[in-house]
Amino acid sequence: MLDSILRFSLQHRLLVVFFTAVVGGVGVWSLLKLPIDAVPDITNVQVQINTEVKALTPEDIERQVTWPIETGMAGIPGLDTTRSLSRSGFSQVTVAFKDGTDIYFARQQVAERLNQARGTLPAGAEPTMGAISTGLGEVLMYTVSFAHPGGVGADHTAGQPGWQPDGSYLTSEGQVLSNDVEQAAYLRTVQDWIVAPQLKNVPGAAGVDSIGGYKKEYVVAPDPFKLVAYDLTMADVVTALEENNQSVGAGFIERFGESFVVRADGRARSLADLAEIVVAVRQSVPIYVRDVATVAIGKELRTGSASRNGNEAVVGTVLMLLGENSRTVAQAASNRLAMAAKALPVDVQIEEVLNRQTLVDATIATVEKNLTEGALLVIVVLFLLLGNLRGAFIAALVIPLSMLFAGIGMIRYGISGNLMSLGAIDFGIIVDAAVLLVENCLRVLGHRQQQLGRTLDLKERLHEVFVASKEM
Repeated sequence: MLDSILRFSLQHRLLVVFFTAVVGGVGVWSLLKLPIDAVPDITNVQVQINTEVKALTPEDIERQVTWPIETGMAGIPGLDTTRSLSRSGFSQVTVAFKDGTDIYFARQQVAERLNQARGTLPAGAEPTMGAISTGLGEVLMYTVSFAHPGGVGADHTAGQPGWQPDGSYLTSEGQVLSNDVEQAAYLRTVQDWIVAPQLKNVPGAAGVDSIGGYKKEYVVAPDPFKLVAYDLTMADVVTALEENNQSVGAGFIERFGESFVVRADGRARSLADLAEIVVAVRQSVPIYVRDVATVAIGKELRTGSASRNGNEAVVGTVLMLLGENSRTVAQAASNRLAMAAKALPVDVQIEEVLNRQTLVDATIATVEKNLTEGALLVIVVLFLLLGNLRGAFIAALVIPLSMLFAGIGMIRYGISGNLMSLGAIDFGIIVDAAVLLVENCLRVLGHRQQQLGRTLDLKERLHEVFVASKEM
């Protein structure tokens, strides 16, 4: 078998060179498509299930939420392990699958089991699956903050959007933010409604996480004493708010061949609208919400915050879709972030905190430097060892060809190019067999040429190369 391979290779040299070039071209294409990262992602195939029920203690969360969901996942095809975390008002169940399981198949199975488990969960519990990402999926982190916190050092123009002379902030919608809570809530609104939606459209992005600021809430705080004075209850206020904050469609009216859509738009669009809702009528006198409650912008309870240079800020993190190229996703997200910055309100700025592309570029530069220096060093040593430039070149060709062939396998099996998979290549081991083969061929050719006392012709050289290769 070995003799046949050697004879075929020597008799069809051009075909072997052509086949090697074709495979090398496929290798080049594979390396161009190869996902590049700083370190390998060894995260197993997993699906996270997050559930918030703010009124429950950790013990109740474990008993009423975590346990039903975790037991509901039992028996899923490909299931490896499950683990859970129960905190005050929050439950997280991580379902890990065996290696090789398709992530979308796994999520489909989890979604079906969640539909079955929802009937056993307490009221208000809405379990959701996490993004299709891993612990190494954070490719871009940025902050959304005021360029001049508190208006210190900013231009103050009364009546124009931006900081006002009294230290408040006027939004482009005409809303005045007079305290730190309202201003922090505005930053979170900018993140959730202006910046994050644009970043979610980045190819390869799985989602955008946000932390810091406050989620804006419209708070109606009834005064118990005023309710008693007007003979009202909390339920009366709630009912009035629900019934007077909705839009109703009433079909259309056709006239002279034209249709006019009829609707009753009763949604509250500001704090003033909420305050003017009628709760009840006493002796033909309307009692408004403002008469029995305080209406204001509020905040939800939070368990964490973010800051920039000691001032309140919002931190956004772009998560990469599982299996994507972190370098290209980070670059695309950074470019989209620059576009989003042009649509920000007055004195609101975006600043990149962490860009995965920087780390990946530094890693690639290190790998390129090591590979180049290692290859050159091996070539020099081969030339000094063999004493023949052509032989050293042939042996050194094994290095790039091995890299190209490896790229095909890395693409096939989903292995990324990183500091571990590329930076640990040992050129000495790669060229070891080639050096022995080439060296023996040079020795046999030189010895035969010395015996005959003349230059060998092509047929003789091929025969000696066959003998030398067979020996090795």
